Amino acid sequence: MEEKNLNIPEEEEGIDIIALVKSLWKGKWTIVIWTAVFMVLGLVAALTMQRKYSVSTVMVPQVDSGSKSSLSSLASLAGFDLSSMTSGADLSPLIYPQIVNSVPFRKELMYTPLHYEGVDTAVSMFTYAYEIAKPSVMGNIKKYTIGLPFVILKAIRGEKPDVVMPDDGNGEEAPKPLALTKDEYDLIKNIGENVNLAVDKKEGYITLSVTGTEPVQTTELAMKAQQLLQEEITRFRVEKSQSQLDYIQARYDEVKKETEAYQERLAVLTDRSQNLTGTRDKIEHDRIQSKYTISNSVYGELAKQLEQAKMQVKKDTPVFTIIQPIQVPNQPSNSRAKTLIVWTFLGGVLGCGIVLLKGYMPKIKEMFASDGE
Repeated sequence: MEEKNLNIPEEEEGIDIIALVKSLWKGKWTIVIWTAVFMVLGLVAALTMQRKYSVSTVMVPQVDSGSKSSLSSLASLAGFDLSSMTSGADLSPLIYPQIVNSVPFRKELMYTPLHYEGVDTAVSMFTYAYEIAKPSVMGNIKKYTIGLPFVILKAIRGEKPDVVMPDDGNGEEAPKPLALTKDEYDLIKNIGENVNLAVDKKEGYITLSVTGTEPVQTTELAMKAQQLLQEEITRFRVEKSQSQLDYIQARYDEVKKETEAYQERLAVLTDRSQNLTGTRDKIEHDRIQSKYTISNSVYGELAKQLEQAKMQVKKDTPVFTIIQPIQVPNQPSNSRAKTLIVWTFLGGVLGCGIVLLKGYMPKIKEMFASDGE
């Protein structure tokens, strides 16, 4: 057994770099042709691609420090994050991306009027996408090349009608599910890819990033997204205290009106009592005086509660510190030169792969033939 092992020739280990270089040199024209083809394709892609502009803003939400207990501090030392749990009026910043990704948030952005180049008035993204904008050359190429099977499949299946919720007769105040048309669904999906919110749990700041097709349009979209995010967070955090304020305000207005009515009637009875000294007038005067005293006491108490409720709403209203404000981008975020370089590099790699595959093809066939024997 040992003699047989000594007679077996040892296989060479590693890669023969010189042989690879010689193979690539022999197939240099193949590499050049593939590189040139992909360079032309990259040039076409670079010249016809749609420019993208990116805008970002950094904000720091001021969370109420009073809601943090010593228990959360001890838990953070053990590796547990209890600050993500909401208590009272606090809303964890970890929930903010869910707000941005919600359908109502995106739908609000979709119908926000924005300024586009070549359009005299501000129009919504929905109007611009389906009534004004024209498909790009690269978009048509992708549609009828890569997306051709989907186009054929869509033509075979036909257009599905939009979902329309029936009228149940309960009026507009009754809650209804959110129904989107096919065009709205496609555009909302596109907005979800272009509007993103990232939360840095360690440093405690949030970054809102927006990508668009034009500088002014992208900036306005980012400002609307920032404003809408602040409004939604404020609504969530002050919902309970605002509800309490509305109740006290309604009761305050009711008691105030009642107190003023008693005061007016008491003034009339007082003027009448100067000329009349009857017992009935005195009883009526005392009865109205008693009602006025009670109503005025309730009115004063409600006035105090109303001020406290207003202070609670102010306290629950979040404050956002803008670290990096929104600014109009001067240059697009996607580079045509980079696109051309990437396509050219891919062509060179593909050419080298074809040359090497041709060189090693006889060895591969011989290996499979030996395995079959």
